[in-house]
Amino acid sequence: MLKKVLIANRGEIALRVQRACKKLGIASVVVYSEADKNALYVRHADESYCLGPAPSARSYLDQSALLDVAALAGADAIHPGYGFLSENAGFADKVAQAGLVFIGPSASVMRTMGDKVSAKQAMIDAGVPCVPGSPEALGDDEEKTKALAASIGYPVIIKAAGGGGGRGMRVVNDEASLLQSIAMTKAEAHAAFGNANVYMEKYLLAPRHIEIQVLADTHGNAVWLGERDCSMQRRHQKIIEESPAPGVDSVQLAEVGERCARACERMGYVGAGTFEFLFENGEFYFIEMNTRVQVEHPVTEWITGIDIVEMQLRIASGERLPWTQSQIECKGHAIECRINAEDPRNFRPSPGVVSEWIAPAGPGVRVDSHMYSGYEIPPFYDSLIGKVITFGSTREDAMARMRAALGELVVDGIQTNVPLHLELMQDPAFVEGGTSIHYLEKWLAVRA
Repeated sequence: MLKKVLIANRGEIALRVQRACKKLGIASVVVYSEADKNALYVRHADESYCLGPAPSARSYLDQSALLDVAALAGADAIHPGYGFLSENAGFADKVAQAGLVFIGPSASVMRTMGDKVSAKQAMIDAGVPCVPGSPEALGDDEEKTKALAASIGYPVIIKAAGGGGGRGMRVVNDEASLLQSIAMTKAEAHAAFGNANVYMEKYLLAPRHIEIQVLADTHGNAVWLGERDCSMQRRHQKIIEESPAPGVDSVQLAEVGERCARACERMGYVGAGTFEFLFENGEFYFIEMNTRVQVEHPVTEWITGIDIVEMQLRIASGERLPWTQSQIECKGHAIECRINAEDPRNFRPSPGVVSEWIAPAGPGVRVDSHMYSGYEIPPFYDSLIGKVITFGSTREDAMARMRAALGELVVDGIQTNVPLHLELMQDPAFVEGGTSIHYLEKWLAVRA
């Protein structure tokens, strides 16, 4: 087992990893910026080190500082959490070169899956269903590009090969705007990701966003842990996640899940990962893989009874997966609401002092958060302050518990999106289940 892990992150995920370390008897080394000096995980850490001032570039993204702290503390591994450097292949390389374990896949696998073009090709080779589109990055032959778009059928979407988080994408409805849209997306991609390569896919009009959670060990074994429906999104950012996905055929899901697990074994994937799909008219279409733990991992943990972060640590320690696929069983239903410090109507961030924080509790209620009364939310980072997750024997039970839990949650001194969640938990379309990725933005437009 690993002896000491440096947690290269902040917020609720830093606390989540720290708790998993404590369960396994692993010492935790926490790093923090000057703005996060009063965070709970800093208080609870076995060791803590200030990286620098608040800006991420001078603290959480400072790779040299992180490696220096790891060496100073005598850590034998680094857990990157999500965001920041979690999918940075260059950082994973540096961690390995320093003789440390990067808790995640290898840098080479991360590079393959981090580039949307190479990732899609890897999935095609592994038999994972993909969205119809260009087999490689778009070249300079304008007539060939036009012919490709025509063969796919409009509308199409142009995507940055190195993109993510909803950036570097443009929908094209006809040939007249195709070339200009490609040029603009290339420019945006180069500015945002340092990679101007773009590719083309069929634009699905009303898909759902469904993802498959996988775990893979260093001995060539992989399993999938059910699916999550993450279709409730605003500007490509998830708001609510749930598992299982309402109304999707279990036999079809099992087939896709098995292909994802086999793809992991084929490429030598190690650790936790998520295959993301668009789902429309009964068909799955791979869009990308996240090579890290997801914000929404708790819903999968609840329906499977598997601690995903603990498994990341065990896998990084060289342990084999303790079960075969036939031993993985999903029970009940879980829903997660992301709680953000923001105005619930215009979504403007709302940093400041949390004068009172009272988390809900009771059967089937879990809260992952680093908040406490008197905590000051800094204005420099993501607005996520916690997650409320509820579990029930049925989807209806989980929703009822979520309504009660959100009603109990007290967050004074700042604004949060709790009122939005309460509205959505009563919305007839959400209650029925199966909304598309465009539903929330259309709902918000009507509400405004």
